[in-house]
Amino acid sequence: MSAVPSAQVDVATAAVPLARVTRGDLVESVHLGHLVVLAPDGSVRLALGDPDVTIWPRSSLKPLQAVAMLRHGLDVDGADLALVCASHSGEPGHLDVVRGLLAGAGLSADALQNTPDRPLDPDAAWAWRADGHPAASLTQNCSGKHAGMLATCVAAGWPTGSYLDPGHPLQRAARDAVVDLTGVPVEHATVDGCGAPLLSTTLTGLARAFGTLAAAGAGAAGEGATPEARVARAMAGHPWHVGGTGRDATAFMTAVPGLVAKDGADGVYAAGLLDGGAVAFKVLDGSDRPRPAVLGAALVVAGVDPGAVADAAATPVLGHGRPVGDVRAVFA
Repeated sequence: MSAVPSAQVDVATAAVPLARVTRGDLVESVHLGHLVVLAPDGSVRLALGDPDVTIWPRSSLKPLQAVAMLRHGLDVDGADLALVCASHSGEPGHLDVVRGLLAGAGLSADALQNTPDRPLDPDAAWAWRADGHPAASLTQNCSGKHAGMLATCVAAGWPTGSYLDPGHPLQRAARDAVVDLTGVPVEHATVDGCGAPLLSTTLTGLARAFGTLAAAGAGAAGEGATPEARVARAMAGHPWHVGGTGRDATAFMTAVPGLVAKDGADGVYAAGLLDGGAVAFKVLDGSDRPRPAVLGAALVVAGVDPGAVADAAATPVLGHGRPVGDVRAVFA
């Protein structure tokens, strides 16, 4: 068979099965994609599909963007920094932190320029609507990142009104951090769902960055901690603020001490371990359904105790409200 012309190479090229969905005694569906598991020394422990495929990392990029913010004057830690890295569910505790981030910079929610939306959490969305509120930038899942961006601009003396412009000093700093942490040049750029610039990378580069972040979090704490270490400790120490109630990133970071994990839209996931090992994958069809099973199996390959992630990885398939099958990684 002839090689695929370079102009036709896309994320589907070289994709392989990552997870199978069983119902009863039949395989009902198969999710294809690409995956890489890196050892602490950066060598490849497992590669499925094309680990160097170029992807849009979507919200998995947020911890890297947060490093850029810390490098340029943002001075928050703990739950506040975790929210900067988050795709939060819009629960009241999340919104309180976003408001606090903005207030600390002398700003209000009116300064946010991310796309208005209602909370991801169904109960929070129902309550927000019941109180008569329309979709808002505050309740959109990326408002923590945008609040962090605005606070960074205030700290650095940069204009806030144009903070989403790709040529803004903030966005140039974010691009530099992405290249630095992934070790991969940015070849493509576009606009993410929230309105912020989105930069391409590879799965291997994304995994490398998360391994670096997580390993930095294992170092000495206190004054003088690097931006990478501060991001890792904030996320690992405040997993609910990174996601929310019932969210898989929150469940995995709660189950595995020191784990830094971040989901991204359209089937992207990245995670790093304290020893520097890391995982990144892209589900070809963009589905969220296989993500917990694939992440759990990949973390086991990376050296995590299977029992520690079993509950977080479990993805039952229901029939009339009862489990009649499951979603299982092909390499489990």
